[in-house]
Amino acid sequence: MSRSDRVLADAEAVLRRHSERGRSLSARARQRRNAALMRKVKYAFWAVIAVLVGSAVAGFVAPIGTTGVMIALGVMLAAVLLIAALPGERRVRTEALAETPLTALPIQTEIWLENQRKALPAPAVTLVDSIGVKLETLSPQLERLGDQEPAAQEIRKLLADHLPELVTGYRSIPEPLRREERNGRVPEKQLIEGLGVIDAEIARMSENLASGDLDKLAVQNRFLELKYQEAKELGQE
Repeated sequence: MSRSDRVLADAEAVLRRHSERGRSLSARARQRRNAALMRKVKYAFWAVIAVLVGSAVAGFVAPIGTTGVMIALGVMLAAVLLIAALPGERRVRTEALAETPLTALPIQTEIWLENQRKALPAPAVTLVDSIGVKLETLSPQLERLGDQEPAAQEIRKLLADHLPELVTGYRSIPEPLRREERNGRVPEKQLIEGLGVIDAEIARMSENLASGDLDKLAVQNRFLELKYQEAKELGQE
């Protein structure tokens, strides 16, 4: 496939993914939770079947009696309760993002963002949803990008460093102070502005990857570092 054909194919794929999978972050999170619930149901079903088969085999060897039946029922109930108590969708630790393989980083960042939603103001949640859609588009684009390429390092810096620092910096501020001006800055407004910058930056990265222009990915790095460093410092004040 020629370069021009590949660029056109990538552009069409980006548009198709936006139209077919332009769902909100919360909608995809619900899908993951539903999938985790179905896995639990499946595990519980097979656990019950295993106990029934074990009880039947034991009954062929020697009658298990009422006591055996009660024990089997107790084992079934314990197995179901244990499976129900298992965590559904696993949580992603902030520090784990830095160790995540590049191709898995967008989905891990998306899950991490979903875990932060309840602590964010409504305008920020809207931006988080927008970022989630763009991360879904970005994910398959990273498959042909080497970990050591400058473009890959900039993407990792944005998703594993700048974004978590911005959100955790905001969350470290006591809730009553998040809307008050401090040193000429309002934490909530700063968070929203920072998320807006990240949203636009991910869109730019995805566009550059689709066009094959990797050199442009590093252009705004200094601006981004300054922007997120402010958020980090604000969280430490």
